[in-house]
Amino acid sequence: MNTQNEGNPRPRRLRPGFQVAFIFVFGLGLGVLFDRWALLAFVPANAAAYISQIAQAWNIIERNYVARASVTPEALTYGAISGMVDALGDTGHSVFLNPSMVKELQVTETGGKLKGVGIQVEMNPNRQVVIMTPLDNSPAQRAGIHPGEIIMSVDGRDITGLALSQVVKLISGKVGTPVELGMLNPKTRQLRTVKLVRADIPLSDVSWRRLPGTEVATVRIAGFDDHMSEDLRKALREIKHQEMKGLILDLRNNPGGVLDEAVRVASQFSTGGNVLLVKSAQGKITPVPADAGGLATNIPMTVLINRGSASAAEIVAGALRDARRAKLIGETTFGTGTVLNEFPLSGGAAMLLAVDEWLTPDGKSFWHKGIEPDIEIGLPPGVLPLLPAAMAGMTPEELQSTDDQQLLRALEQVNQQIKTGAIYVPPTLDSTNHS
Repeated sequence: MNTQNEGNPRPRRLRPGFQVAFIFVFGLGLGVLFDRWALLAFVPANAAAYISQIAQAWNIIERNYVARASVTPEALTYGAISGMVDALGDTGHSVFLNPSMVKELQVTETGGKLKGVGIQVEMNPNRQVVIMTPLDNSPAQRAGIHPGEIIMSVDGRDITGLALSQVVKLISGKVGTPVELGMLNPKTRQLRTVKLVRADIPLSDVSWRRLPGTEVATVRIAGFDDHMSEDLRKALREIKHQEMKGLILDLRNNPGGVLDEAVRVASQFSTGGNVLLVKSAQGKITPVPADAGGLATNIPMTVLINRGSASAAEIVAGALRDARRAKLIGETTFGTGTVLNEFPLSGGAAMLLAVDEWLTPDGKSFWHKGIEPDIEIGLPPGVLPLLPAAMAGMTPEELQSTDDQQLLRALEQVNQQIKTGAIYVPPTLDSTNHS
């Protein structure tokens, strides 16, 4: 009898199957801990508890929500990110883009054209989808859609409660296909239905024409795309060659665009100083000076603005007023006073976030507030701005009878400057109003 191990228990060996299972469970535990560490490593320390709340909410929805088809990782993820961006309060500017929106809704130029119905929209604090501006030469502009109108339905579907991305997806579609928008005028509370056909929209940022029977040119800037300032300089040379004595700069329904182009445009009418101030997230303020060599620094002028004037258009308007160069006539602008950067996310999604704030040269913020006109005057319901292209063949009498009272008031102001030989100098701003 072998007595070598007598009195001592035999060493226990794990069976192969149990051993593998133990290694798997142990490895899985390490993986979960690593994933949790990796996730929290990218989260600020004061946010860790809130990330846990998001996970709790996700699990509760996953286990209990009755409409199972709605419970997908994609829907919950995109909804959470969209909610975070919405919580910033930067309504109509900072936004989450799902992958399809990144592909379809970013403003891209193809052969000098855009595709769609030609509207820019925002979500207001009441969670309503509001027209920011109709683009020039678009189906929306031809249909008489105005900034500030509220979209209530798309193709008969009530959009109440839908995210902005969902509404935009409903409105988007192939060129040549129809879409029907139910619109509410917030001032009159009147409802109307607008039928549009999606189309190629030609881009023409700069156009101008002599106002019939006058020595005043109206210069229309529809957007601030790359190199558009070169077209403006060409127009200003033609205006100078034709010995125009006054100028109206029309920035109505201009959604903005490239910051550098805004600086170049403002510089054409200014002899120096700053075009804007840029305030970083850390509070650092950097001045952006005007370029030298402007072509229209002395001609009497006014600037037309309205609710559809945003972003780069607001920069130009604020720069010219603060430079004591021009009066602003029309309505308070949209209030897009920030630099918007795109941050790609995994899976093809992205966030557009405001990273710097724009201030006028006098230090005034217009983010979410807009820039107020010196002379406030609106247009009657249904009246669209009179653009240079529509003035071909127009008589002086037809011009004076136009319903575009903003344009006529601007013409009156410029003629007054021409008559007196003076360039507008507004009252000194109260420094207590500067931000």
